[in-house]
Amino acid sequence: MFAIADSGPFAVLTIADSARPVPTWKTMFGWPADDPRALALSVRSRAERKIWAARLDQAVCATQRPVLLVADGLGCAASAWWGRLSPADYVSRVAGALLFAPRSEDTGVEGDPGLFASPGTLLPFPSVVIQPQHDAAAIRTTVEGWGSQLVAGRRERSVVAERGAWQQAQRLFLRVTKQVVAHEVARAEALIGRR
Repeated sequence: MFAIADSGPFAVLTIADSARPVPTWKTMFGWPADDPRALALSVRSRAERKIWAARLDQAVCATQRPVLLVADGLGCAASAWWGRLSPADYVSRVAGALLFAPRSEDTGVEGDPGLFASPGTLLPFPSVVIQPQHDAAAIRTTVEGWGSQLVAGRRERSVVAERGAWQQAQRLFLRVTKQVVAHEVARAEALIGRR
């Protein structure tokens, strides 16, 4: 499901994969050290998916700051599905997403592999996929379909409660999104003849 954390410039909303006992962001960056509000994504049917999406809508709309989605495993596909199909007013509140170790595109929920299938459009917000190096090739098609930046880890990290690593992840996101914005501004200026 989701949890909202107060973390710098963003309202951080976490979406964890119930199939993983510890979210990847916690093992890699040690964040959050202890957050009992983080609930697992345990959607198994289209009816449960609708309830989950309504809860995510409420959480996004309740924030006062830009939202940073932080998702893990199947939560990445769920976030992409939500972002592609939700009303623009809700999605516009999302500054971007950090997507940790998404499952490959063909991996779904038992009994319904297409549970989070969505139109083949880019995500409506910037996103960074953080993936262990040995799994990067398996998700390249998914990452390209989302329009995400891929950061493949060269080594396995196991951080226990080191807040500095989480702050580094947020800085990485800000750096990548600033590059995306600068690129889009340059494209827009080129289109209107200013360059």
